[in-house]
Amino acid sequence: MKLRTSFTSYLVAVHVLLFGCATLLLPAQPWLFVGAEGLLVASLVLGWWQLRRALAPLGYTQRFHDLLADQQYASRLAAPGMRELDELVATFNTMLATLHRERLAIGEQQGFLDRLLAATQNAVLVFDFDHALSLVNASGLALLGSAEPLGQTLLACADGAADPRTRDLVRQLDALPLGESDVLTDLAGRRYRAQRGQFFDRGFTRHFLMVEELTVELEDSERAAYERLVRVLAHEVNNTVAATGSVLDSLLAYRGQLTDTDAADFSTAIVAVKRRNTGLGEFIDRFTKVVKMPAPELRPAHIGAVMDDILWLSREQCHSRAILLSWGRRDDVAPVQLDVQLMEQALLNIVKNAIEAIEAGNAANGSTGGAIRIDLMATRQGAQLAIVDSGGQLDATPMRQLFTPFFSTKKGGQGIGLMFVREVLTRHGFTWALAPGGAGNTGETRFDIWLPASSN
Repeated sequence: MKLRTSFTSYLVAVHVLLFGCATLLLPAQPWLFVGAEGLLVASLVLGWWQLRRALAPLGYTQRFHDLLADQQYASRLAAPGMRELDELVATFNTMLATLHRERLAIGEQQGFLDRLLAATQNAVLVFDFDHALSLVNASGLALLGSAEPLGQTLLACADGAADPRTRDLVRQLDALPLGESDVLTDLAGRRYRAQRGQFFDRGFTRHFLMVEELTVELEDSERAAYERLVRVLAHEVNNTVAATGSVLDSLLAYRGQLTDTDAADFSTAIVAVKRRNTGLGEFIDRFTKVVKMPAPELRPAHIGAVMDDILWLSREQCHSRAILLSWGRRDDVAPVQLDVQLMEQALLNIVKNAIEAIEAGNAANGSTGGAIRIDLMATRQGAQLAIVDSGGQLDATPMRQLFTPFFSTKKGGQGIGLMFVREVLTRHGFTWALAPGGAGNTGETRFDIWLPASSN
């Protein structure tokens, strides 16, 4: 029963009892009876009025509760003109004003935080008390490769990712210890600085991850360092090669002063040294071409036609090794902005690596032949070009190092081919991936390139 109802019932019951007593005790004295009844009525009215005044704070408390429940912090209660209630209402209004200011401040902070998270290029991942994702900004969504990661753990996101690069990177992020910062590398050689921290929310700790991609900055720094190194080496080696070549040519003039047997041996030795000297010059020239690569001259071109030229140029080399080089799928795709000469050299390097991978696999397995399949698929953003070989040589290869300059898994390799390919694709702004084939194709190796459609 409500307090107001209880007090009202009590007040009415007491006055009804007094009315009854007056009726029984004063029937012979009419004026006294009427006066008593009048006093009782006045007492009832006064008691009801005092009851309303006494319970008025409860009404204001209920109105304050309703305002809080509806989150109407900008509203104010009107003062009733009673000293005690005025103080109570003033206290309520002060609380509402404080809550309103705090709500505005929190709203401004949240709005600023939302704009900051949307604008930053760093991925921000915030976890709840159960280590499931509760906040992910736009860069984080791109990093995870998922449109709806909220409520999932990082391992669940990794298991649901279609891209093996994303799966590997997300698992590395999940294993990052609290309070540590580390540079992580995905399967495509892209590098990220990741930091795991924590903050306190309602007395409990919550973790967060901040991930910054360093690929472009580190590649620019490495490129500048390699360029300086190669320029110094090229200067010294070219000067030495030119001087040595001149000396060797002069030495051949003394061949006629020797006996026939000695002249033959002398000439053979000089020619061998000259050949080695020329090879050293060509070796340096290949490095110099990478660091001195001109800026791409972008024009709309059909990537299918460029790939047709690659197939024609490589057909004899593949035919002599019993390697089938052919189209697997060829969609009609829109022209792509690219430098045809640079892209042709890059694609030739990829096909050359595929041929060498097949030869290496055949040598290890004692088999012959193989296949290189070219797939050109239209996508919503443009086109996807895939060069797939049956060599299957990436299983035991540290893929994170494949695009590292001067790193090679081939005996006698110089680490220039993929370095050149990476440089060409980077300067075109294309994304790529080099990885073993998908499920059911463990013996294959895929080199995928995503090319946006031309805006012209």
